[in-house]
Amino acid sequence: MTRNWTEEEQQALDYHAQPVPGKIATAVTKPCETQRELSLAYTPGVAVPVRAIAEEPLDAYRYTNKGNLVAVVTDGTAVLGLGNTGALASKPVMEGKGVLFKTFAGIDVFDIEIDADSPDAIVDTVAAIAPTFGGINLEDIAAPHCFEVERKLKERIDIPVFHDDQHGTAIIIAAGLLNALDIQGKSIHATQITCLGAGAAGIASMELLVALGARRENIMLVDRRGIVHTGRDDLNAYKREFAVETGRRTLADAMAGADVFIGVSGPDLVDAGMLASMAPRPVVFALSNPVPEVRPELARETRNDLIMATGRSDYPNQVNNVLGFPFIFRGALDVGARAINTEMAIAAVHALKALAHEPVPDSVLEAYEQETMKFGPDYIIPKPFDPRLIENVPPAVARAAIDTGVARYGWPAHYPQQ
Repeated sequence: MTRNWTEEEQQALDYHAQPVPGKIATAVTKPCETQRELSLAYTPGVAVPVRAIAEEPLDAYRYTNKGNLVAVVTDGTAVLGLGNTGALASKPVMEGKGVLFKTFAGIDVFDIEIDADSPDAIVDTVAAIAPTFGGINLEDIAAPHCFEVERKLKERIDIPVFHDDQHGTAIIIAAGLLNALDIQGKSIHATQITCLGAGAAGIASMELLVALGARRENIMLVDRRGIVHTGRDDLNAYKREFAVETGRRTLADAMAGADVFIGVSGPDLVDAGMLASMAPRPVVFALSNPVPEVRPELARETRNDLIMATGRSDYPNQVNNVLGFPFIFRGALDVGARAINTEMAIAAVHALKALAHEPVPDSVLEAYEQETMKFGPDYIIPKPFDPRLIENVPPAVARAAIDTGVARYGWPAHYPQQ
């Protein structure tokens, strides 16, 4: 069947098709133009690093691309807002992730799309190919299977495993939220939080906020059936961690008196009445994309004392994962980290939080066609094209890796001296 694509959709298809299909390719990093160079690149010269690595496995980081190569892995069960498209149809998204890794942090990527009928099939496949890579970025795997896949892989392999839909989203949310709460004169320790969406992003974000000082009893998680409470018998193990004892049941109930709303769910689910019922000086992160849980125009008409973020680039305060994953992996790879742990995630949060307080470079103003941009209600997190991200986030992550004992190497020579 041939679909009639709109002009804009056809432009996207042409972008992906021309001048060659796809968005990423491999590149040769050593000369191979003479007989001597050929003999070094392959036989007989290649046998020397083979023997070296067989004797000392860490030499793979010295003689191969392992230390700068990440696998972007999916089963295609939760692709963007499109749902279960299957593995093959997810490939353009995974290639796109590779573009972002390379563009923002110089990291090479192989995209790995797996036809899998169970979480264990994904785990077995990734574990089997893990020697190739310096890190694994899990992507667009539906909850709750994504939690199981990540947990089992972390138990089986000794390179970082990072599910960006969980932890990448959580890190950017946390950095922006801490700054927003500072502006609103509130403390995360006493903040009442309502989270709409109990999938990968919602649960991981709440876990990270707890690690940063939020209290579980102050969090109301809301899914399709309402508030996640202790009286429900349909909760998986991950939701049960956030079940509260309450007589409230609906999203409207959960919004009443809340200091913070975080939406990682679907479009237009929050109305003006819910916003009006929130506590004074609320923070609203409506991150459903492309249509937020509540439109910024309605939110600002209803409340003139809120700070708002969305997942969109055409409104202030875009919560964009590209602020996190390239730079987090850069720091992890640069010290040969065996994992990306909570301490490394928290280090990334604080690095992003602090960067938003610094004067914004002219290059960023030009990229976003702004005359001025400074820390405040409409600028609580850095912009993706801020060149200081690569200077600030990787060293913070690397330092945390070293301090927590998951780094294979010490402080990189090319990093700023401490």
